[in-house]
Amino acid sequence: MASPSSNKGQGAAFDPTNPYHARTYHPDEAAAQRVEYLPVYPKTILNKACSPALGFDYSLNPYQGCEHGCIYCYARPSHNYWDEGAGPAFERRIFYKPQAPELLAAAFRAPSFRPGKIVMSGNTDCYQPIERKLRITRALLEVFLAFRHPVSILSKNALVLRDLDILSRLNEHRLVSVTFSVTTADEKLRRVMEPRTASYQKKLKAIQQLAGEKIPVGILIGPIIPGLNDHTVGTVIQDAVDAGTQWIGYTLLRLTGPLFPIFSTWLDQHFPDRKQKVLRLLEWAREGRLDGRGTQDYIHGKGELAAHIHRIVNTWVRKAGLYTSPPPLNYAAFNRGRPSLFST
Repeated sequence: MASPSSNKGQGAAFDPTNPYHARTYHPDEAAAQRVEYLPVYPKTILNKACSPALGFDYSLNPYQGCEHGCIYCYARPSHNYWDEGAGPAFERRIFYKPQAPELLAAAFRAPSFRPGKIVMSGNTDCYQPIERKLRITRALLEVFLAFRHPVSILSKNALVLRDLDILSRLNEHRLVSVTFSVTTADEKLRRVMEPRTASYQKKLKAIQQLAGEKIPVGILIGPIIPGLNDHTVGTVIQDAVDAGTQWIGYTLLRLTGPLFPIFSTWLDQHFPDRKQKVLRLLEWAREGRLDGRGTQDYIHGKGELAAHIHRIVNTWVRKAGLYTSPPPLNYAAFNRGRPSLFST
């Protein structure tokens, strides 16, 4: 069984059963409203990328689960592996890794480690709200600076500007790039699709400020959802160009595992008149498979509609004279030793 949920400020309105549970517990409404932060102590912090299509070597996730509440988040199913649900629990039970900076330093010191592209975060946002208090991401950036290892940041939160001092020092050695995930220029749609992310205008202002400091910054339009947010793609690109973005990438929505009932219920709640159209268009762009399995390109989709979306984005990118990925960073600067900067 699965239960509905309609808590204020929550992304998911559906609580699918964890497939790894023999029994399922659904908390009462008061408990479901609370956000819990739970420390975990993994043995390693770098996750090897499982596919070359991802474009990076390692992901680094100081947090599991995400309070941003993005309804479409591809990371939701991963919460099942933490013995939690992919629906409201993904947004309300957040695991954090207090030893992440020490684990990263240990990984860098290991003789077997080879420098490679590390993305914060490849799964859940490293600048979600609790980062204001815990400052784990900031401590990780200090480790990257100390060891002179590059880092690529992906976030939906303007909180990244808090760490502008460290980002500027990293940039002196070509060690950092920042990508903002921007889903739509429609602020009303953003509020229901990703209820606790930074507003569209705050993201644009953050891009403008980073660009003004000469820090490499770009956007990822992700995910594009045909029939829902695709009509604002041109506006997003033009606004991002005006703000100073240097590259633009995009992804197409993919509904893996429990994401389908979560997203389908959300459509019933917010866009019942568009539901069937959106799902049909997604199927069309993914060769009949909403989860994208079996397609040659699960990031951008496959087929006539996917090709049409690709042409639209690429036309805008070429028109603006932009790149489709961040500039190369300086992996030759890596210092494996015990640097004096580690205490900064």
